[in-house]
Amino acid sequence: MTPNRAAPSRATSSRLLLGVALMLVAFNLRPALSTVGPLLVTIRDGTGLSAGGAAILTTLPVLCLGIACALAAPLIRRIGPDLAVLAGSTILAAGLTLRGLGGLVPLFAGTALAAIGIGLDNVLLPALVKRDFAASGGLMTGLYTMTLCLGAAAGAGAAVPVEHALAGGWPSALAIWSLPALAAAFLWIPFARRTASSAAPSAGRLLRSPLAWWVTGFMGLQSSLAYILFGWLPLLLQGRGLSPLDAGLYASLTTLVQAPGALLTAMLAARARDQRAWIVAIPGLTAAAFLVLAFGADWLRIPAAGALGFGIGGCFGLGLTLIVLRAADAASAAGLSAMAQGIGYTGACLGPLVFGLAHDATGGWGVPGALFVGIATAAILIGQAAGRDRKVNAVEPAPNGASAQPLTSLQPANPASGS
Repeated sequence: MTPNRAAPSRATSSRLLLGVALMLVAFNLRPALSTVGPLLVTIRDGTGLSAGGAAILTTLPVLCLGIACALAAPLIRRIGPDLAVLAGSTILAAGLTLRGLGGLVPLFAGTALAAIGIGLDNVLLPALVKRDFAASGGLMTGLYTMTLCLGAAAGAGAAVPVEHALAGGWPSALAIWSLPALAAAFLWIPFARRTASSAAPSAGRLLRSPLAWWVTGFMGLQSSLAYILFGWLPLLLQGRGLSPLDAGLYASLTTLVQAPGALLTAMLAARARDQRAWIVAIPGLTAAAFLVLAFGADWLRIPAAGALGFGIGGCFGLGLTLIVLRAADAASAAGLSAMAQGIGYTGACLGPLVFGLAHDATGGWGVPGALFVGIATAAILIGQAAGRDRKVNAVEPAPNGASAQPLTSLQPANPASGS
């Protein structure tokens, strides 16, 4: 009986280690993006980067996220989702290291490379949650989304203090985040097995699904809100008279509160019969809090920053929860994740670009603020169709009438199994 008791114990330990590794991967999916905003003034002063160049710098990673998401499905077919996560984390670490060389070319090239690594892992994590933690999908989605938000907060809050502490200036402050990315890649190695499979879903089937497009629309719009804040909130706050350090701390507070917002919203929304009420409340809170933080009284800054963070984190948690809940199985979750984040991020890149150009053209924040509220309103309207309790199946039937092998039939990565 001892071996029989030992087997469940090994399985529990393996799942725990898998959960920890997944959380560490998630932690590294935002510092590459959230560290640029607090340092944007310093970068512009040191490199001569124009306002238009700064807008492109904040837009480039979002565009590359979309490109990477489009590459995820072929990569899953060729090497399997587990090895693909390791590839994404390794590419991310390489891009972060490249930014440490200094200068505009390494900055832009490293940002693009890091965003490609982030995009690959962004697509894969919901599919792995659906496959390996199907019984607790809402909880695990909330936990890894919360961890992702904590990584974003750490990047935003530490960017300026680290830049002051390191002799290398802003390049070193950006490159230092390659260390936790490398740690995540190392911890994932036991799970990185090659599993070439036909389980990757058909894009054509999803592209014909209105539900998949509604989920994609909501994901893209809420992503646009998030990346506007990543790129421009510190500069907006500096425009209101805050120092770069204080603006970075406010941005960090906003990003830190995203963690409980993402966790609670994902958990509670997953328990609801459908998510339409949540899709009204959370983006609505986000828009209202942004207006107060950008244009309200000084004494309201801290509560507004907290409410904005809770709202934007909740929006992201809702987006990922919709991917998990609307997918019929893990293969469909992978395909819907690739579509929603690939097409969604490609469209979302216009948000920070237009926001920055509007500020550059007007010299103020009124028109950009109206744009932010308009995007949040569009997310509410489109999200009503995405929030209804329906399923999308991405796996095409086999030509002979037999069912194609779903991703859920693959064995989850398990280092204890020796595979």
